[in-house]
Amino acid sequence: MTHRGTLIGCGFFAENHMHGWADAAGAEIVAVCDLDRAKADAMAARFGIPAVYTDAAQMLSAEQPDFVDVATTVPSHRPLVELALSHGALTVCQKPFAETYADAKAMVDAADAAGKPLIIHENFRWEAPLMALKAALDSGVIGAPTYARLSFRHGYDVYANQPYLAQTEQFALMDVGLHLFDTARYLLGDVRDIHCRTQSLKPGIAGEDAFVATLRHQGGVVSTIECSFFSKIVPDPFPQTLAWIEGMDGTLELTGDYTLRLHKEGELTARNVEPDTPAWGGRPWHAVQDSVVAFQAHVVDVLDGRAEPQPSGAHNLETLAMALAAYRSAETGATVDLAAFIATGAV
Repeated sequence: MTHRGTLIGCGFFAENHMHGWADAAGAEIVAVCDLDRAKADAMAARFGIPAVYTDAAQMLSAEQPDFVDVATTVPSHRPLVELALSHGALTVCQKPFAETYADAKAMVDAADAAGKPLIIHENFRWEAPLMALKAALDSGVIGAPTYARLSFRHGYDVYANQPYLAQTEQFALMDVGLHLFDTARYLLGDVRDIHCRTQSLKPGIAGEDAFVATLRHQGGVVSTIECSFFSKIVPDPFPQTLAWIEGMDGTLELTGDYTLRLHKEGELTARNVEPDTPAWGGRPWHAVQDSVVAFQAHVVDVLDGRAEPQPSGAHNLETLAMALAAYRSAETGATVDLAAFIATGAV
């Protein structure tokens, strides 16, 4: 069975989405939509899409798709997600999910009311190196984990292709921070509390471009999350996430050359976990591009009833709460208890 889908938003990263859908057996994009007709026309021409729209409501009424991929910027997410769900479509939403917890919760409620899956395009957990790290951790090779560090530090000019990022008042935590927080939950479980410090380093930007957060997980593991868009590193590791996880019996390390290293019993063993570059892709984006393919294959599995959404909108609510709690911590200097932060409505 082939599931008919539509794409809303034909910007920079949406091209990766379109390639991923083209590679996903069982899915077909039948229409694209963008407020900028020229962008929509260009995307449709590039991928051979038969229908082009500038009005999402008109597109959904005409096409009645099985799924909708919302690949727009965050202010438009809630109305578009609610619109897609009202048409009975499984809905994929690009992260950040929402600017506020209330908007995110409203979208989750809309999905519950529609009885349709809402999946957040949270692709770091679908990167091959991080999945290999997760598999090694779950195998028990290092015993019970005790400490972890995730690091995403680079100097790559992300503003060139996405200039709006320089004007975003909440930047690093809401851009890559959400990815890293979801990855921490994926690897080590849910989070009890969070402490965070932010920095704004690049002259002329509106928001923070670096942060360090300390997380205490429900199982007792402590992790640190590091992110910087202003680091001077040769060679620049962008867009890799580096990882270090210590356990009772050993340590797992994911390095900048896509090597997964195991430190155990006085010995060091290593294997390469770098994914192949998609035929349509290129370095340094290949691991991210490969993860888009993996994520969208997962969406087809959800459509076919073979899998539960990873991550669902409901799951991503807590990830968003973590980012909002991190901002609160940075403002106050205090460690924020996540459950209390959500329960008291502070989000």
